[in-house]
Amino acid sequence: MVTMIDKHAAPTKLLWVDLEMTGLDPEQDVILEVAAEITDFEFKTLASYEACVQQPRELMIDRMQKNIWWKDYPENRDEFLRRCADGKSPEQVERELIALVAQQFGAEPAVLAGNSIHNDRNFIKQWWPGLDLKLHYRMLDVSAWKVFMQAKYGVQFEKKEVHRAFDDIQASIAELQHYLEWFTSNNVTE
Repeated sequence: MVTMIDKHAAPTKLLWVDLEMTGLDPEQDVILEVAAEITDFEFKTLASYEACVQQPRELMIDRMQKNIWWKDYPENRDEFLRRCADGKSPEQVERELIALVAQQFGAEPAVLAGNSIHNDRNFIKQWWPGLDLKLHYRMLDVSAWKVFMQAKYGVQFEKKEVHRAFDDIQASIAELQHYLEWFTSNNVTE
């Protein structure tokens, strides 16, 4: 059963999520790692979660060989292959994430936040549909801020290319804080 969301109710928290996958196609690729961090709107961490997702090794290798990114980062590929062998099942990870959202958000739909979060959402819809039902239809995409800040104000944010889920969440939060602080320090009111 789908419940109606009050479009006028202000969210009280954000669910920052980052997924590392074998590629970018949610129908062909699989999730390897997930990190989630719940913050308030002052970016204070209220809870967090991390897990490696166990996937068939043959599938991971096959998909990674078809993705140029993995060829450019062999040390990451090898580490993911090792860590995912001892990971949790996708079903267990989904159950744990649903429990986290229920504990932290109650009846409030969780607003997903992160960089290019629409792609993570596509993977959540494909692989964790139960979790998807707990999410608000609105999302806070930091990459939209990036496009705007670069194009309108020439503001850049430099971040490391770590490609680990928890580190990427921290970078996304820092990036949004950077843009918000820029507005404050430059007294921009338009």
